[in-house]
Amino acid sequence: MSFSRVFALSACAFVASASTSVAPAADITIAVAGPMTGTTAALGAQMRDGAAAAVDALNTSGVLGGTNIVLRVADDACDPKQAVAVANRLTMDQVKLVVGHFCSASSIPEAAVIQISPGSTNPRLTERGLKNVFRTCGRDDQQGVVAADYILRHYPETKIAVLDDKSTAGKGIADVVASRLEQAGVKAAMRESYVAGEKDYTAVVSRMKHEGIKLAYIGGYYTEIGLIVRQAAEAGAGITVMANDALMTGEFWSIAGDAANGTLFTFMPDATKNAQAADAVARLEGSNRSAKGYTLYAYAAVQAWAEAVKRAGTFEGPQVAAKLRDQPIETVIGRVHFDRKGDNEAPGFLVYRWYDHVVEPAE
Repeated sequence: MSFSRVFALSACAFVASASTSVAPAADITIAVAGPMTGTTAALGAQMRDGAAAAVDALNTSGVLGGTNIVLRVADDACDPKQAVAVANRLTMDQVKLVVGHFCSASSIPEAAVIQISPGSTNPRLTERGLKNVFRTCGRDDQQGVVAADYILRHYPETKIAVLDDKSTAGKGIADVVASRLEQAGVKAAMRESYVAGEKDYTAVVSRMKHEGIKLAYIGGYYTEIGLIVRQAAEAGAGITVMANDALMTGEFWSIAGDAANGTLFTFMPDATKNAQAADAVARLEGSNRSAKGYTLYAYAAVQAWAEAVKRAGTFEGPQVAAKLRDQPIETVIGRVHFDRKGDNEAPGFLVYRWYDHVVEPAE
C-alpha cells in the first residue's frame, strides 16, 4: 500500500539532525499489525493510515541515509493466536519494527522484534522486562483511574454497573475502574461480564434496568458497546454509558445511532491539536483520511523508531531499542519519552463524550 503521492514531506515532518548518520541499505521492511478485519477493523485502519503516512514522509525525507522503508500490513484480527502467527512470520522475514498491535492480548505474545504499540493499554505489556517493547499510548492503570475519578466527581450518588467483555483489555480496564471506585467507598451494584460477538444484549440491559442502574462503565470494544447503548435506549433504561478508549471511532456512532449522544469515554490527548502535527493532519484529511484516534499515535511510533535509528547509526534492534529509551523524541503527538519499561511518560488520558456525531471534551 502506498500513499506517496498524497503524503509528500513537509519540512517539519522529519527533520534531519546532527546525530549519527545511517549508512544506505537495501530496502528495510517494517510492519503495522492490528485488526485489519473483524469487529475492531476500524481501529486497525487508523493505525494503518498513520503508519503509511509516516513511512511516505520518512522515505521522502531521506534522513535514513536514502534507505527505502517498505511497510507491510499484517492482520491479527484482534485474535491472540493469529497474532502469534503474525509475529512469527514477521520475525522470520526480519522486519525491523512492528507498529502495533492494537488489542492487548495480541500485543502481549509479540516476538523479539521492536514493537511500538499505539493502542495496547494493558499494563502487562510493558511489565515483563522486555527491552524491545514500547507504546506511544497510555496504560489502563492511568485510564481506569481517570474514568473512576470522573464518575466519583459527576455521579457520586448514582447506582453503578461495571461490565466487561472478558477480553484482556476489557476486563483489565473494568477491574481498574471497579477497584478505584471501591477504594473511594463506592461498590458497583452490578459487576458482570458479557460475551463479545453477540448481537443481542437485552438480557444484560434488562438486568441493569431492573436493578435501577443509571451509569454503566463498560470495558470492551466499540461494536458490542454500541449495541448495548442502542438496546438500552430502546428499552427505555435511562442508562448513561462510560467506556474505554476503543470508542474513538465513528463506527461506534454508526452502530449506536442517536442513542450514542452523551456516551462518555476516555482517550489520550487529541494530537490533531498539536502544532507539530499540522502538516500530517492536513495531508491525511486531504486524502479523505481522518487523523483522529490512533492515527497520529501510529505515525509517532514510526517517527520515534526512525529517530532512534538515526541516533544509533544502525537498524539493529538492540542498539535502536537503547536509543529509544535514551532521551526524548519529538513527534506529531508531542514529546515522547520512553521510560525503562517502554511506557511513554507523556500521554495521560482525558474524558470525552459523543454528541451529535462528533467527539468533544466532557465537562
